[in-house]
Amino acid sequence: MDVFTVMVVVRVVTMPKRNSMRNAWIVALCAGMVAAGGCGGGDKEQTVAAPTPSRASGTDSHATPVATPAGTSSSQPVAEKENFVNVSGPLIVEHQVEVTAQRDGTISKIRTQAGARVKAGTLLAQLDDRQINANLEAGRAKSRSIENDLKNWQAEAEVVKADLVRAQRLWDEGLIPVDQLQHAKFKVESEQWDVKRVNEMLNTARQEERSLELELEKTRITAPFDCLVARRYAREGQSVARGEKLFWVTAESPLLLRFTLPEKFMGHINIGQQLELTSPDAPQEAHTAKIKEVSSVIDPSSGTFDVLAEVPGARGALRPGMTANARVPIPR
Repeated sequence: MDVFTVMVVVRVVTMPKRNSMRNAWIVALCAGMVAAGGCGGGDKEQTVAAPTPSRASGTDSHATPVATPAGTSSSQPVAEKENFVNVSGPLIVEHQVEVTAQRDGTISKIRTQAGARVKAGTLLAQLDDRQINANLEAGRAKSRSIENDLKNWQAEAEVVKADLVRAQRLWDEGLIPVDQLQHAKFKVESEQWDVKRVNEMLNTARQEERSLELELEKTRITAPFDCLVARRYAREGQSVARGEKLFWVTAESPLLLRFTLPEKFMGHINIGQQLELTSPDAPQEAHTAKIKEVSSVIDPSSGTFDVLAEVPGARGALRPGMTANARVPIPR
C-alpha cells in the first residue's frame, strides 16, 4: 500500500457522519485499489493460499494436491533393463541347399512336389537314362569278354609252364639241346606278360563300367538328407544343363541363431550357456537357446565376435527364416 492510499483512507475515516453513504463508497473504492496494487506488483512469483477448511462442517471439502518435482516421475522405477542386451537375427539350419543337375539331360519324371517332407535318398526327379543304360550294358558285356580272354591266357600260361618243366627234365637227361630249354623259358615269360596285359584291359573295362554306373546315378535326383522340399524349379520334359537348380531343400531342425557381440563379452559367453529366446512371429512361445559355438577371434573392423546358439528340443511354431530375439547377460 503506497502513501497516497494511506492518506485517502485516513481522510475518509475523519469525515463527518453526514456523509456516511459517500464515505462507505470511497472506502470500497480504496479497498479495490489496494487489491489492484497488490496484484499488479513487479514480482512474477505467485503465492496461492491453500483453501481454508469449512468451519460449518468441521472437515476439508477438498484434498490439497501434492506437487511433484520437475523432471521426476511419480511411478515406481521398473527392473533394470541394463542387465541384459537383446540380440536378434534369423533362425537358420545347418542343412539347407539347392539341389542341382549333376549332368546334362532331359527330365523324364518329377517324383516329389514342393512342400513334401522326404527322407535322405528319396527320388525327387529322374532324367532320361536310356542311352546311359545302353552304354552300361555294352560296357558290362565288354568286361565279360575280356574276363573270358583273361581266363584263356591264364590257361595257356599253365600249359607253357608244364612244357618248361618237361623241357628242363629232358635237358637234364641230355635229350634236348639248350636252345630248346631256353625257348621254353621265354615262352613262359611271354605268357605271363600276356596275362598281365589282358588283366589290365579287364581293369580298364571295369573302370569304364563303373564310370557309366556313376553317370546313371547322376540321372537320379535324390534328397541329400531328411528335409522339406521348399521349392521346385524344374518341370517334366525340361532340358537341363549341369549345375542348373532343380530343387531347394531345407532341414527343419535343429534351429540355429547366429549373432555378434562386442568384445567386452569375450570370456563371459561359454559353450553350453543357456539364453532366453523369443520370436515376434510366435509371441505365445518362449524357448531356450544353448550356446553351441563361440568364436575365439575378434573382427578388428567391428570389434565383435561371432556366437552360434542352438534351439534344442521341440521347435513349436518356430520355423527356419523367422526372426528370433535372445537375451544375453551383460558382464559386470
